[in-house]
Order: sequence, then structure tokens, then C-alpha cells
Amino acid sequence: MTPEELDIEFRDAVERINNHTEPFPADFLLRLYAYYKKATNNYGRPSSRKPIINAFKTNALFQVKDVSPDEAKRIYIDLVNNYFLYRK
Repeated sequence: MTPEELDIEFRDAVERINNHTEPFPADFLLRLYAYYKKATNNYGRPSSRKPIINAFKTNALFQVKDVSPDEAKRIYIDLVNNYFLYRK
């Protein structure tokens, strides 16, 4: 897959998530959050008003620290595809 194709597929996966109206499981959202931030090279600190949520987000980001941005895009795409394939 070329870098351009990866970017297109990544943007499509992000759009699928953003357009979905039902709630997602919290652990799934944390994984999406971490891989999205890594894929987009967004290293800003979590900005929730609740410290516990910031702690979970920070932990999720720490867990993907050694993942490259392209690998993060691939993992994000796989997470989204698997979610919609296997959800009930």
C-alpha cells in the first residue's frame, strides 16, 4: 500500500468512527485515541476536565510510544474494520 493509499484509508476509517452514532466501549475509544494521536503526530496533552480520564489517555499514549505513525494508521484502520465487522 502506498503512503497516499494509507492516508486515504486512514481518513475513511476516521470518518466512519466520527459518523457512527452509537456509543463505543471505553477501552476501544482509548485505543482509537492513542493510535489517532500517534498517526497524526499530535503530541498535545490530554485536555479532559476529569483527571482520571487524562490519566487513562496518557497511559494509552504511553503504550503506543514505540509505534510509527504509519503503523499507527494501519492499526487504527484494522481496529475500525474489525469493530464494524464483529460488532453486534
